[in-house]
Amino acid sequence: MTDHDTDTIVAIATAPGAGGVGMVRLSGPRSRAIAEGLCGCALVPRHAHYVRIRANDTLLDDGIALYFAAPASFTGEHVVELQAHGSPVVLQQIVAACRALGARDARPGEFSERAFLNGKLDLAQAEAVADLIAAADTRAARAARRALDGVFSERVDAVATELLHLRVHVEAAIDFADESLDTLGGEQVRAGLDRAATHIAQLLADAERGRKLRDGLHAVIVGPPNAGKSSLLNALAGSERAIVTDIAGTTRDLLHETVRLDGAELTLVDTAGLREGGDAIEREGMRRAREELRRADLAIVVLDARDPASGRAAVAEAIADVPRRLWIHNKADLLDAPPLMADDTVHVSARTGQGLDTLHAQLRRLSGAEAADAAEGTFTARARHVDALARAALHVDDARGQVAHEALDLAAESLRAAHEALGEITGRVAPDALLGHIFSSFCIGK
Repeated sequence: MTDHDTDTIVAIATAPGAGGVGMVRLSGPRSRAIAEGLCGCALVPRHAHYVRIRANDTLLDDGIALYFAAPASFTGEHVVELQAHGSPVVLQQIVAACRALGARDARPGEFSERAFLNGKLDLAQAEAVADLIAAADTRAARAARRALDGVFSERVDAVATELLHLRVHVEAAIDFADESLDTLGGEQVRAGLDRAATHIAQLLADAERGRKLRDGLHAVIVGPPNAGKSSLLNALAGSERAIVTDIAGTTRDLLHETVRLDGAELTLVDTAGLREGGDAIEREGMRRAREELRRADLAIVVLDARDPASGRAAVAEAIADVPRRLWIHNKADLLDAPPLMADDTVHVSARTGQGLDTLHAQLRRLSGAEAADAAEGTFTARARHVDALARAALHVDDARGQVAHEALDLAAESLRAAHEALGEITGRVAPDALLGHIFSSFCIGK
């Protein structure tokens, strides 16, 4: 760690607002001395001390002081936690008194960052701390706890070790260019690459499920004008979030709404109706709709149940690159006869609520919530983890092709790139810019 990072830092470690108990956390070489100066007594490691906290002979509060000696602490440094009454004013006074004795304010996520830099957590585990704090339900909390316990990291490290052994084998074979690869264990290398590719594919699928559990499903509601997109958003959100009229082109801009359906979180984006023509503002709305679809996990395509065929033609090009689509035939209450059922289509009436239970079930399935319930080892993951695993998979596929043509130097380079991509997940390979971006998103006291 740098000299800057060995400063003693201080922050309020409990949530903003008043509460029964609040905590001020210190970490760094002067933590114990600063705390003993405020408490007026010697602190014994891992003992709870009842103390009266004073600054300049002024009593600030009474409470509990806990001292954790390095390296047996969360950050790996000397850490003191001062528990007082949860008044924001009192806690700020204690922080100010710590600053007066030589501490500085902690940056967002700096306690977790120090834990990572001191080898107490790897990067994926440090991110899981923030995920656990932000967990909105028991499923997300369990998944974040598994990631914090190292379930995800252990699987990443296991695949990275496989790749490292294969790379060593391939690089050793390069020195015997006159020999056939088969005489140098080529079958073993090919089998190992196949095995590594399978393991990465499994890990990528699990990480993608964990990302959806953490971030929710990014679903864009799209369709022709007057199909009932805004009405459907209001029905799913349970409130009048979008303006609904009979006038085509009412929705001009993107409207984002986060909803929870039976424990599944979705970010729904209502968009302008897709059609030819329209005024300049409406055309800009349609451009933004197409841009949003490029980032979507799911396109919820809303069509008028009375004439769905014409609506499909209007949206076909816009949704071509979206990974998954859910077709919604809205206004089913206006049909003269019961609709014909299809596996990929849900018939609803946003006005009457008809079919919404079926739609909820479909969205829950697509969000991965059911799979997360069934999978004992589900862990939280982030978009950057999924991206790193996807790059590792591509590099391993490249290596398989290069080994097939006995281009061993290229195969070794592809294996190196795959190994480094996995290293980005746990922080074994982590540029400073990446660390700064990750920890800046944490809360101050963590």
